Amino acid sequence: MRVVTFNILNGRAPDRTEVDITAFAEAISRLDADVLALQEVDHLQARSNHVDLTAVAAEAMGAKEHRFVAALSGTPGATWTAATGEEQPDSAAYGVALLSRCPVTSWETVRLPPVPFPAPWRHHDRRWPTLVDDEPRVAVAAALDSPLGPLTVVNTHLSFLRWWNGRQLRLLTRSLAPLPRPMLLVGDLNMGPDKAYRGTGMTGLGAHLTFPVDRPREQIDHILADPPIRARTSTCRLPVSDHLALIADLDSTTAR
Repeated sequence: MRVVTFNILNGRAPDRTEVDITAFAEAISRLDADVLALQEVDHLQARSNHVDLTAVAAEAMGAKEHRFVAALSGTPGATWTAATGEEQPDSAAYGVALLSRCPVTSWETVRLPPVPFPAPWRHHDRRWPTLVDDEPRVAVAAALDSPLGPLTVVNTHLSFLRWWNGRQLRLLTRSLAPLPRPMLLVGDLNMGPDKAYRGTGMTGLGAHLTFPVDRPREQIDHILADPPIRARTSTCRLPVSDHLALIADLDSTTAR
């Protein structure tokens, strides 16, 4: 059973401002994922040709089950507001998606708060920090009837403010406590492996540099698992995104 996490950069190549839908669908198909966690997902945005990228990905991989959860509603730079979960299906939005070829027995959503005030952030190409507004974050969880038995998979994308994302991870971990185990927690956590392990008590499947795509120097994308789940892991560079996709082929002898 193959689990993949992939920050898709709105489905576009790093040197493009708009999405090539065909190239995006082909990239998703190449991953051959049974369960696919996507971050930075556009829903009916102009820059992605007003397409539902989750639906495109579901068709490309043959996923019968899929769910998009908005973190932000509206369009960038215009009506960008925190999503509440009450948005209309035809509203433009941005968030995370979880797709599965396996049957899903239940879904859960966890909303994670942003920093409540403008926070200092130093961009890599600037000497001094500037004040930035953080974004609300979300997590989506699916309880699967998988070939390896019952399995809960959680997908999230945490804040780039690293003094805040640890708090988000701890809040998320507490919120997930009632869900069925074993569990995989996957996504772009915007933190390194040690911090991710400490914040969850879970085991990392695969130590691979995942960002930036042209010359990876850090691992901020993770697949974390309850013991004794093990996997063969790898990364994949695709013609979309500024991240590598992180792949885990679960070991069927230990996932139950």
